[in-house]
Amino acid sequence: MVNMSNVNKDATYWIDKLKLQEHPEGGYFIETFRSRRIINLNNYDGNRSTCTSIYYLLLGDQFSAFHRMISDEIWHFYAGSSLTLYIIHSNGLLDEIRMGQNLDNNEIFQHVVESGCWFAAIVNNPSSYSLLGCTVSPGFDYRDWELANIDVLLNIYPQHKSIIEKFR
Repeated sequence: MVNMSNVNKDATYWIDKLKLQEHPEGGYFIETFRSRRIINLNNYDGNRSTCTSIYYLLLGDQFSAFHRMISDEIWHFYAGSSLTLYIIHSNGLLDEIRMGQNLDNNEIFQHVVESGCWFAAIVNNPSSYSLLGCTVSPGFDYRDWELANIDVLLNIYPQHKSIIEKFR
């Protein structure tokens, strides 16, 4: 049970109710599905489940650090404050995707982060939280996940310095 006096009570409810654990890139998560169907693809190091999914929660002062994967990842918004996904494509273009439930404010419920992109996420209201889901196909495996070295990212994409440094 999470006991943090400065944490939004709704966030504490979700962390406890969903049995979320700390995630290495920031926030809290729990795997909710791992397909029993196994595949072997040429550019993966061994077999993978065809699909995996997690619940993922960020508290207002937390962020999902820049990372990339060799699988596609679909983010799904569920509750709390809107969240911004920052996605740097291999060609250097930056997308800022607002996820949330206010469609009139250009927020969306789900977004696909394509494999190979560097991406990070931050809660838009620092006194709130964002509860999301992430679906990965082929299924998530830590062998396919790379946490960014911020200094290296800054050297490759200096034009995005102000964004990248938010996640230091």
